[in-house]
Amino acid sequence: MSKNRRKLGEILYKSGLIGKEDLIKAIKSSQQKHKRLGEELVELGLTNQEEICKAIAHQFGLEYIDLDRFHVSKEAMQLIPQEVVQKYSILPISKENGRLKLIISDPLDLDMLDTLRFRLNSELECSIASPTKIRAFIDRSIDSVRSSIDATAAELAAEGHSIEAEILKAEAAGEDDEGPVIRLVNLIIDEAVHMKASDIHIEPMADRVRVRYRVDGVCAERDTIPKHMQASVLARLKILSGMDISERRLPQDGRIQREIGGKKIDFRVSALPGYHGESTVLRILSPESINIGIQALGLGDEDHQKFLKIIKRPNGIFLVTGPTGSGKSTTLYSALKELNKPDKKIITAEDPVEYNVAGINQCQVKEEIHLTFAKILRAMLRQAPNVILVGEIRDGEVADIAIQAALTGHLVFSTLHTNDASSAITRLIDMGVKPFLVSSSIQAIMAQRLVRRICPNCRVVDEHPDPHYLRLLNIGPEDLKKYPIYKGAGCNRCHNIGFKGRQGIFEILEMNAELRELAFARAPATELRKAAKASGMRTLLEDGRQKIFKGITTPEEVSKHSQAEGLVLD
Repeated sequence: MSKNRRKLGEILYKSGLIGKEDLIKAIKSSQQKHKRLGEELVELGLTNQEEICKAIAHQFGLEYIDLDRFHVSKEAMQLIPQEVVQKYSILPISKENGRLKLIISDPLDLDMLDTLRFRLNSELECSIASPTKIRAFIDRSIDSVRSSIDATAAELAAEGHSIEAEILKAEAAGEDDEGPVIRLVNLIIDEAVHMKASDIHIEPMADRVRVRYRVDGVCAERDTIPKHMQASVLARLKILSGMDISERRLPQDGRIQREIGGKKIDFRVSALPGYHGESTVLRILSPESINIGIQALGLGDEDHQKFLKIIKRPNGIFLVTGPTGSGKSTTLYSALKELNKPDKKIITAEDPVEYNVAGINQCQVKEEIHLTFAKILRAMLRQAPNVILVGEIRDGEVADIAIQAALTGHLVFSTLHTNDASSAITRLIDMGVKPFLVSSSIQAIMAQRLVRRICPNCRVVDEHPDPHYLRLLNIGPEDLKKYPIYKGAGCNRCHNIGFKGRQGIFEILEMNAELRELAFARAPATELRKAAKASGMRTLLEDGRQKIFKGITTPEEVSKHSQAEGLVLD
């Protein structure tokens, strides 16, 4: 039967959903990227996920279900365990004559279907729905986590014996899915991942333990854990991350790896002793965050072409600047993935190595054995690399070695903590790097920030935008006549926040003869900035304005991240 199955591209083409040239282009692109054709068609904007799912349903002779019009009952959701629903992103419909009817998104995932048949001890009858809509339905049902946490607290209170001892017994017996504290910690971690949070903050306070998630750069309180459960929850996290559970006086670091939704996700865990107990933060390191590609960073067409031209130069330094959490690592990993070809040797020095990338030699800084950025960088140069990534230029010694590497024929990527692109030049000189070395080695500097995107599902025109933010961004009546200002009304998909996801705003300072002369003459950052703008640099504020006019974000979001630079330094 599989031999007679029509191909996905053929179905879409004969349905009139995609042209022949676009289909050929997508097939070639998907083969080069080793991606599925459907994923590539959606990424290229040639069709949408809904149409791909309908075509796949037609291809496999399965029923397509639109979850916006189909009701999955609470009774049906009880047919299989909640963790199975979350892990495999499936929805049960009914069970009749020993056959379980399921909604899935990928009929080609045969391993998943075999696992489900074995685990659920049932024959499966599958229908297809959009993976995004399945995930959204599951996310809405995850609101039951709060009541589950309350039930867990009551269960522990009723037991009346040592919780820490119970956790250690469960861990020794290998009962990873049993025990109230274990279930509680798993629920917190899984919910944060499904909400696409970047961090989980578990913070002991005087009378309770606060749980907060950072979603799209903003911390929001999600749950409160009773104070008597503090020790057991923190002990469970230490066990998972390989920390010493008996050490409560010193900071500790660890890592956790879990499979959630079919993907392996790493968590970097930090425990810091505080007045009311150890504050524990889990940084969620999702592989998706470095696989978004250069096109999805949010660069404008002109800046995108400039970025590609810069990263393909044979030598020099390319710096990315911005505060912590502004997406610098994502940008640099995207650049490295673009350059990661068999004819290029790429070495990185990172503290810590957060993401493993196939084909790239990554080296971890270890200060305790004196394996510093400077020592790694010197050793790198003896490995004959084409491209070098230095996680961060922290001092003059690292800056000097990086510049020497750039001057001897290497392309060097690194980050620096400055407010804007032009300040990076003066910062390097302040570190003790000679001005002539700075002016001759730097190819370009990119400053960036992350702003929240308006949720596309509930985006509406803002009839009364705040005049304060419009004034900060120099948006006048003439601009408002041409471009409506948008906002998010709030819906289930964005948890009634009005924002979903983030996108970068950028300014790219590309060095030219005038800027090199100014750097050599130790010109102040304001003078460098004016010269860069005169040569065509678009500032953070200007790039943010363009994204407001395109309906991507709001004036308030842009003003939070760019108005200081725009108003003070212009």
